Amino acid sequence: PSDSSPTTMDELLKAYGATFRGFKRGDKVEGTISSIAGREVLIDVGGKMEGVVGEKEWEDIKTFVATLKPGDKVLAHVISGENEKGQMILSIRNSMQSTRWQTFFDLLKSGEVVTVRPLEVNKGGLLVDYSGIRGFIPTSQLAGQQNVSNYLNKSLQVKVIEVDQKQNRLVFSEKAITAAAEKEERLAKISGIKFGDKYKGTISSITNFGMFVTLDPPAGGGAEGLVHISEVSWDKVGDLTLKYKINDSVDVVALSVNDSDGKLNLSIKRLTEDPFIKAAEGLKVDQKVKGKVVRISSNGAYVALDKGVEGLMKVVAGKSYEIGDEVTATVESVDTKLRKITLSPVLTKKFVGYK
Repeated sequence: PSDSSPTTMDELLKAYGATFRGFKRGDKVEGTISSIAGREVLIDVGGKMEGVVGEKEWEDIKTFVATLKPGDKVLAHVISGENEKGQMILSIRNSMQSTRWQTFFDLLKSGEVVTVRPLEVNKGGLLVDYSGIRGFIPTSQLAGQQNVSNYLNKSLQVKVIEVDQKQNRLVFSEKAITAAAEKEERLAKISGIKFGDKYKGTISSITNFGMFVTLDPPAGGGAEGLVHISEVSWDKVGDLTLKYKINDSVDVVALSVNDSDGKLNLSIKRLTEDPFIKAAEGLKVDQKVKGKVVRISSNGAYVALDKGVEGLMKVVAGKSYEIGDEVTATVESVDTKLRKITLSPVLTKKFVGYK
């Protein structure tokens, strides 16, 4: 051979126009799966030879590898320059993690049911495994919460309800599956309900935020709805048990259905005309009115002008009010949309600081 003949592999490759990159430990490379045979995964990264995935991470990635095929693109990290065969040693653990997290985001969006394997019980709930990544089911998201230990050693069907890759947080819910079924059942029961129509019902429970009313058959097939405390009366309502009892019969109006859970919203007060509208029609700015103080707040005193109609009287420096005080005030503004009347006191003398 002449003096210009290639004498090394590099020179030989260059002589035939081939190029390659040099990689070092820690480099991130993109490659294409060349072949998968047993535990050997070869990846073409554009180097002298194909890279091989290190055997030490096989137990962690074997489930992920089962989803791959020749031609698939993957991201890899260089572990070492080459093994005894001259192959670069690669890791695809990070690629697996990124792919799986994207899968979780997709599951969160789709609401698809998946199967997880319980690992251990902790104070807040149940640690589980899904495709090699740990997740968590809070006790409140388990369908049966009596003894969490009973969930061990059996698979669970759940839905993804929270995904946070940065915080490495993956939350599942068993209850979300039953909740979806319950929602469908509720929607089926109220399919014949017409919003705005009047129905008869029976109070099934009373809470501090309202009353649950079961509609009498045949309306809604015995569906239950909530009369929120704000929908009980046009007046301010305190303790509902002072006026209502469980099993009382009441008339209600169907208002709406919650998109999230299919629960029915009802109203009692809308069976009667809003007294505010009629009262507002008779009020004019600068008009003098009389009323009784019914509530005190940091913004001023609420004055009852009529049944179901209150106005807020501004705070005046040097002047205080007590519930039950009879007052005379001047109308400053009336807002029918917000159902808001603003008042100012009629002063017999000018207090210091009043504007």
